[in-house]
Amino acid sequence: MINLPLIHKGKVRDVYQVDDKTLLMVASDRLSAFDVVLPDVIPQKGQLLTQISNFWFDMSKDLITNHLTAASVKDVIGDADNDLQARSVVVKKLKALPVEAIVRGYIIGSGWKDYQKTGEICGIQLPENLQQAEKLPEPIFTPSSKAAVGDHDENISFQKMIKIVGEDLAEQVRDVSIKLYQMASEHALSKGIIIADTKFEFGLDENDNLVLMDEILTPDSSRFWNLQNYKVGTSPDSYDKQFVRDYLETLDWDKTPPGPHVPVDIIEATANKYREAFQLITGREFI
Repeated sequence: MINLPLIHKGKVRDVYQVDDKTLLMVASDRLSAFDVVLPDVIPQKGQLLTQISNFWFDMSKDLITNHLTAASVKDVIGDADNDLQARSVVVKKLKALPVEAIVRGYIIGSGWKDYQKTGEICGIQLPENLQQAEKLPEPIFTPSSKAAVGDHDENISFQKMIKIVGEDLAEQVRDVSIKLYQMASEHALSKGIIIADTKFEFGLDENDNLVLMDEILTPDSSRFWNLQNYKVGTSPDSYDKQFVRDYLETLDWDKTPPGPHVPVDIIEATANKYREAFQLITGREFI
């Protein structure tokens, strides 16, 4: 039982107030697709997301400060069980930036759709005749505006991001996001995983320093592909909720709440993908 004030309930995470400077962030097993929270859960997903994020936060700490504190969950919730400890982190209270930092190394998803229409993604002109899932000449930064629960995030240009957060901060976010993506891509590729694209979130501390927050480089915030199965011109299998998305695309559903139920076999296949991603990336068995 978490006896702390609940201050935010997101699509996946619940955030509780510890004190004026500290929060408890708990990753649930909730499943969202197309920005809609579905009625079914992925068992142990919250634990997996938290542990993968913690792995990357540790690897990236020399690139940018992150939101983790030295406090343990037990310091905040004295009777926290193993499950709560595995899915939670004690973090700094930050002022979240109202944009999401998306880096794309391959052309897929909404970026592929935009490219087919305009030859661009978020105002960035790309080479002609790219194929679906093809590696881009270099990673590109394509921010989006943050949406409320139930709404859809909107891709925006870098110029629009500058108008929202200012030029200096926008450039800082762009540059560190690309560095984080390049670092993670190199590690993942050595483990047999392609990171096609990923999303970062940032906040400002009390001194207006940029801080990496939320989750990073998980199957929920990234598109992970199996290197062995990767083939240009296709939509590669993902280590994420792609099974769920593919199933939902077969339904007569308008992608607005309430979301439909997902069959047990698709839930289990998705859970197995999350575990496999964890084990490949971290080199550890998931217990």
